[in-house]
Amino acid sequence: MIDFTQKDEAQLNEKGITKERVLQQIETFKEGIPFVTLEKAAIIKGGIVKVENEGELVSYYEDAIEGKTILKFVPASGAASRMFKAMFNFVDAFDPSKETLETYFDRTGDKAVQQFVEGMDKFPFQDELLQKIEGQYANEDEKAHLFVKTMLAEDGLNFGFYPKGLLPFHVCKRGAATPFKEHLKEAAWYAKTNGKANLHFTISPQHEEMFRTEESISVPRISQKTDTEFRVSYSFQKPSTDTVAVNRDNTPFRNADGSLLFRPGGHGALIENLNEQDADVIFIKNIDNVVIDKNLEAVGNSKKMLGGLLLKLQSATFAYAQELDNDPDTEKINEIATFAADQLNVVLPDGFLNMGNDEKQAVLKKYINRPIRICGMVKNEGEPGGGPFFIKDGQGNISLQIIESAQVDMSDSAQVSILKNSTHFNPVDLVCGVKNHKGEKYDLIQFVDHKQGFITDKTKDGKNLKAMELPGLWNGAMAFWNTIFVEVPLVTFNPVKTVNDLLKPSHQA
Repeated sequence: MIDFTQKDEAQLNEKGITKERVLQQIETFKEGIPFVTLEKAAIIKGGIVKVENEGELVSYYEDAIEGKTILKFVPASGAASRMFKAMFNFVDAFDPSKETLETYFDRTGDKAVQQFVEGMDKFPFQDELLQKIEGQYANEDEKAHLFVKTMLAEDGLNFGFYPKGLLPFHVCKRGAATPFKEHLKEAAWYAKTNGKANLHFTISPQHEEMFRTEESISVPRISQKTDTEFRVSYSFQKPSTDTVAVNRDNTPFRNADGSLLFRPGGHGALIENLNEQDADVIFIKNIDNVVIDKNLEAVGNSKKMLGGLLLKLQSATFAYAQELDNDPDTEKINEIATFAADQLNVVLPDGFLNMGNDEKQAVLKKYINRPIRICGMVKNEGEPGGGPFFIKDGQGNISLQIIESAQVDMSDSAQVSILKNSTHFNPVDLVCGVKNHKGEKYDLIQFVDHKQGFITDKTKDGKNLKAMELPGLWNGAMAFWNTIFVEVPLVTFNPVKTVNDLLKPSHQA
């Protein structure tokens, strides 16, 4: 047991965290979080659907959304600093008064900065930067150094502080377009009903004013251009989702002032924010995955296809849920079981066929009455990140999940082999149904697998500690949803993880 001090209790009250939750997290540190057990990779016709009738599903979606509420939910709290990691290093490591760029590249082998410098004239912010540094350099080497330094400096463009969602990503007629602006354009394509589009961004409190300023500029322009009334809302990751840090012996880690150290719980904490949203259809997409205008139609149709599949499956699921409330006969129970297995990827428990009707009905109710997520998957072209797999839990239940490599035991050659057999990659391209057949919203917290979090080693003030991330939003936080994986075209996946990703053809207008 832990003796919580009065100071601890005040700290917990302020964050909205119970003592029981802290003790539960410490128990998790002690027990450890087990690796997942991969059964096999999901592939086309084996866990991943390849849609042949996209046009049909697009039309179905366009007809079915009449009278429904649609929301575009965008995790956008990430700072852009990671995008510029190599550039920060370059500013410190290169002195144009002591060596040339060519010598620097030969000495360091810094391909990232070399690519950046060679592509400087293709970035959407180059004109603004060149104006700022005009007349301040004597040669091209000084120009490159000053360009990067000013891009990052607080008294320059300050991109190192910016949220990723407000950086200039694309060239457009009026200067440059931010991801925030591009998400508005997308929403007008596939998330609009009765002329209105709802968007919700999860952001960091320190960036709220910046987002609201961008909203005041971009919304009127895109609204006029797309004939759409945009309703934009924001939320922050809740302090109550922070997780306690521990020492190597699993005792609470304390700061120099004696307070408990809490750390953000990762994007899995956003299941709380998602749970507060009320809409019939919710699209989820990362802030940095946006496209230039010429690809908007392809992306819009792909999203409508996913939405059409959701609404079609949901319609059938709701009808069967109604049947299960009315004591169906044996034939109908078998029909529902076939639907759950074939369409919702439910792996029914061993012995299901030998159960009586009442028991079968109870099992099917449990599986049918769940949130539904349709997850777009792109062909794996070497991007790091999660993928689609069948996994087996501790009770022997098999389900479809999005799994990160960090969840897999890399010392187990059989598990590594399954991991490497994955043909598809998770681009975070989801459309979700979070209501039941009665129109009641599910409590999404009830469908989280709390055993799918992550424990990592960190340091603070030179001391080692262990930190915990909550189950990822599209990983363990949605583990007990009904899951359907669908192949989507590569054009829909254009993430910007480093600034040089903006040089890719998919981001050049």
